[in-house]
Amino acid sequence: MAQTFDLVIRGGAVMTPSGLTDTSVGVRDGRIVAIGDLDPSGAGEVFDATGLTVLPGVIDTQVHFREPGNEHKEDLAHGSRAAVAGGVTAVFEMPNTKPATVDADALNDKLERAKGMWCDHAFFIGAGRDNHAELADLEQLPGCCGVKLFMGSSTGGLLVEEDSAIASVLASGRRRVAIHAEDEPRLIERKHLAEAEGHARAHPVWRDEETALKATQRIIALARQANRPVHVLHITTAAEIAFLGTVKDVATVECLPQHLTLTAPDCYERLGSYAQMNPPIRDAQNQEGLWQGITQGIVDVLGSDHAPHTKEEKEQTYPASPSGMPGVQTILPLMLNHVAQGRLTLQRVVDLLCYGPQRIYNIRGKGRIAVGYDADFSIVDLKAQRTIEAADQQSKCGWTPFDGMAITGWPMATIIRGHAAMRDGELAERPGGKPVKFWDTAR
Repeated sequence: MAQTFDLVIRGGAVMTPSGLTDTSVGVRDGRIVAIGDLDPSGAGEVFDATGLTVLPGVIDTQVHFREPGNEHKEDLAHGSRAAVAGGVTAVFEMPNTKPATVDADALNDKLERAKGMWCDHAFFIGAGRDNHAELADLEQLPGCCGVKLFMGSSTGGLLVEEDSAIASVLASGRRRVAIHAEDEPRLIERKHLAEAEGHARAHPVWRDEETALKATQRIIALARQANRPVHVLHITTAAEIAFLGTVKDVATVECLPQHLTLTAPDCYERLGSYAQMNPPIRDAQNQEGLWQGITQGIVDVLGSDHAPHTKEEKEQTYPASPSGMPGVQTILPLMLNHVAQGRLTLQRVVDLLCYGPQRIYNIRGKGRIAVGYDADFSIVDLKAQRTIEAADQQSKCGWTPFDGMAITGWPMATIIRGHAAMRDGELAERPGGKPVKFWDTAR
């Protein structure tokens, strides 16, 4: 008797845990139930992936969707529409909203709002000044992907800069803590350099390499004392990569496509404050250090740090202009273009965007094409030649620093738990995102 499926994906090259192979994938009740030479006659739907490559669903573990509090520049609906338009099946959203996500009520409010999201999702709890004792319980709540700690001031008011306070955060709980590592005392000391220049070209001067390295070294020392794993976000310097390569027993590492693609000073001369983000885009020497981190396996994951602001906000005179740029819709196309240019392999992209997130955050049932896992797929055309256009961005801010960039490789479909959230650039009629589940939470 022939097997019955809700969906069969056939005709494409499928990235299984054993590598890329020409095979079919059968889906039932939102999960993968078979991989192999499948009879599609009993399938409710057949997806012809001829000429396409079927990847595990991309997981973007760092986005800022601004809701609640700054819906004029982004919200959960538009941010998640941008995600599925770019081939992303799940996102982890950051806590520096208004109010900040620092307690159970704020987390539950986001989960309620997230019923209108197009992709699957989880939310970080922010380490604040007064919630350290509660973090061990908060990180166990359904829908929470972990704790986020800001060592240096960025967008929003969350900041834990003193070593004693950081140690207090690390002492409460056991899940991996995500870290924004910039040294706040040095930022304060050097702020005058930004104010004197009055142009975004001063951003990597103000927030210099030492600002990043010093904070990264501090957090590793504190993590060792607390015996607590940390995940150091958006690394930007060659020196940090070299250092983090020696401490893999306690730290995992994230890089961003923006830092792998744009370089100073060119980006600031072309884009001005539209290239401004924290930590900054740096020079070619530091960028090459990041690529070495990719090649040598030091980097564990890529995130977009999708952090949009309106054009009016970005066009204020620096440093009044806010830091951050959209990125969730372009993270996969940019990395596919780097594959086409020979900078890394497709297998490494999958490791950074799918397997890495699953390992770091202990995600249940996502991140790979394997029987029993959620039927999440990012289906791409590796040969498609496209141009990134601001007009095509689903983000509420309506711009991208990569406007006009010609690339090779494009997401053609985003399938989440067996349902197409995007196909050939068209989004589904209604959102269907659900909370992500984790192995290391009690419930």
